[in-house]
Amino acid sequence: MPLPPALLTTLHSTFPADALAAGEAERIAYSYDNSRRHALPDAVVFPTEHAQVEALVRACREHGVPVIARGRGTNTTGATVPVAGGVVVSFERMNRIVRIDPDNRLAVVEPGVLNADLQKALAPHGFFWPPDPSSAPWCSVGGNLACNSAGPRAVKYGTPRENTLGLRAVAGSGEGFRCGTYTSKGATGYDLTRLLIGSEGTLALITEATLKLTPKPSAVRTLRATYRDVGSAARAVARIMAQPVTPCALEFIDDVALKLAHAHGGDSVPLAGAMLMIEVDGEPATLDSAVDAVAAAARGDGLEELRVAQSADETRALWAARKALSPAQRTISPNKINEDVVVPVSHLPALVDGIKRFAAKHDVLIVTFGHAGNGNLHVNLLPRDDAERKRAHACLAEVFALVIELEGTLSGEHGIGLAKREFMPLAVPATTLELMRNVKAAFDPDGILNPGKLLP
Repeated sequence: MPLPPALLTTLHSTFPADALAAGEAERIAYSYDNSRRHALPDAVVFPTEHAQVEALVRACREHGVPVIARGRGTNTTGATVPVAGGVVVSFERMNRIVRIDPDNRLAVVEPGVLNADLQKALAPHGFFWPPDPSSAPWCSVGGNLACNSAGPRAVKYGTPRENTLGLRAVAGSGEGFRCGTYTSKGATGYDLTRLLIGSEGTLALITEATLKLTPKPSAVRTLRATYRDVGSAARAVARIMAQPVTPCALEFIDDVALKLAHAHGGDSVPLAGAMLMIEVDGEPATLDSAVDAVAAAARGDGLEELRVAQSADETRALWAARKALSPAQRTISPNKINEDVVVPVSHLPALVDGIKRFAAKHDVLIVTFGHAGNGNLHVNLLPRDDAERKRAHACLAEVFALVIELEGTLSGEHGIGLAKREFMPLAVPATTLELMRNVKAAFDPDGILNPGKLLP
């Protein structure tokens, strides 16, 4: 449906000609994300400043036109697909690092800054921003905030919610506002910063973020442990997380994933019932004792081999299995279903056992790996044809039901978007969902921000 002429006039007066696209090719380019879902927007705009976003949202609200915030489209849940048409707001040109303030351990950035570019800019100052999703070279900080995307380091350093001090944003009313502080402590009113993070662009459009920085550790040590079966590895995760030294990464890879990675990556990838990749960071003087503590916890019934890398080359070799996994999966199924459920760490053995059971029951290949230290596993169903796709969706419903039974939830870092929206009532009580809808109405009274996402 074409945009109202009056709205188009406002957009032309707000955005330069090269910052407003309504041609079919540009609309197609911004119609999809990494979920492989797609729907055409009516137009795409490329703001470069906060005031343009305010003017856009006010104009779209006046005409009842949806507004969909977009980073780089790396999310896997359809969260940036414009299912109701409207205007996609691509923040790729709002990509300035406004300032880096080492004395106060913060950085102020625009939402289009790529995660990897931010890390490169911080490195000479001796700092980093902990969130490190696998798409870090291509994903934007704004997208990380929208989905609360974390990555392996979250086990020690937390998610974007724990590493963001404040935000500047535009609500669905068209009003700009700031929330949060420039300090690491604050007890002044409601915490709107944490509320906006993970809201998938349904409450406000983030135009600036004040990020909490962490000093880079001096040294990192990598360990690889293989186990007889997935249950032994899952129990080892619980032991590792129950002792005082917190690893900076604790990754789980099941036997199916190892077989795939071995076939793709060769003999550098071990074959075992399951494997843990563990990293410990800190200062050189204390690192040996920290590694010893983690290694002691990793040992136990079912351990087959424990290796500690002694050099950078050996570290790269130990990570070979994890690196080979994604391309190996693509050779099996270009239409893989990628979920990221999360349960309390003590329930990991039951979750892993249940996934094995469902895979056999539905005759679907499932590869399980992920950030085990947080209880956050990526459950990848690999259907190869229409019949397997149908069985995979039935299997997925049972996986979600088990996750809720084990006191877990539907997503650890991918978000809900379109993909898991129908399952939200499983995870969130009706009274809580109604409170969420009331919050949505307060920020976005006419429901124009990213309609059709997150809330059922």
